[in-house]
Amino acid sequence: MEFVISFDMRAPSFGAPAQELYDTALNMCEWADEIGFDAVGLGEHHASEDGYLPSPIPMASAIGARTKNIIVRPNILQAPIYDPVKLAEDLAVAQYLCQGRLEVVIGAGYRPYEFQMFGKRREDRKDLYVKAFKFLRRAWTGETFEYEGRSITVTPVPQPPPKLLLGGTHPAVAKRAAHIADGFYPPAGENWSIYRDTCIELGKPDPGKKFKALGPIYTHVTRDPEGDWEKIKPHAKHVVESYAEWTTEAYGKAAGPFAGGIDLDDLRASGAYRVLSPEDAVSMIEDLGRDRTFILVPLLGGLNPDLAWQGLKLFEQEVWPHVKHLKD
Repeated sequence: MEFVISFDMRAPSFGAPAQELYDTALNMCEWADEIGFDAVGLGEHHASEDGYLPSPIPMASAIGARTKNIIVRPNILQAPIYDPVKLAEDLAVAQYLCQGRLEVVIGAGYRPYEFQMFGKRREDRKDLYVKAFKFLRRAWTGETFEYEGRSITVTPVPQPPPKLLLGGTHPAVAKRAAHIADGFYPPAGENWSIYRDTCIELGKPDPGKKFKALGPIYTHVTRDPEGDWEKIKPHAKHVVESYAEWTTEAYGKAAGPFAGGIDLDDLRASGAYRVLSPEDAVSMIEDLGRDRTFILVPLLGGLNPDLAWQGLKLFEQEVWPHVKHLKD
């Protein structure tokens, strides 16, 4: 099992202030590193009213400088909107600040507004991220090369280069990941068998039969599940509604399990958002098994840091001792 703590840094007006959330997130990354979590996940979106993290590379650098062992994983990084030269430089520096623990999941992005904001065309996103993979690998050799009529030299050379994974769910993305990436990152394990078969066909190492698909989107541990859910549910509702708006913008209709509208009882009953006693949390994690990823999103939708810390400390004291043996 992989244990991940994740942040998107949303700070809606009814939630905690952004400065408090950023300060808390760094402290929580230190906490996760110290108790033995495997990775920190960081989202990326732009022009979000709630301040959704637009700059995962500086955030990853700050986390890397505050931690010692944990993998720092921007997931996803929207490579198509970046200038590839600056992207190569920034990731190289971030890799040094992370002491070689940076792992980047590159994605295509989907919101039209984000592409126009950076002067890119959404229709070009596949070609742009394929080009980014090729450019980054060449740039990190330290050699000077020609690119679109320009002479390019990227320093410092990261040692080792960050791992570059490709995120997505489509069968074509799975095949493409085998060709161009260091790994494939489908959130629910979609089309993993296609990725695996393609890797084997290409003579690459077998990545294994299963991908550690994500468990519940959100888990909070408490001695008062009903009381804490009342405090958490406005934040969960905000997050789900936001994604519904973005998918409507991108595809003309909302996508996902709550595309038809948000009923808070259904939201909790779905199992995607769990507010559990320590005993129930232990049982849930054990039922997930070793071939899954357990994720904590403690600052969900700008949640009060004090409430989030209460959940993490209770997790550390009464859940972690019973489940940490599930780590790889």
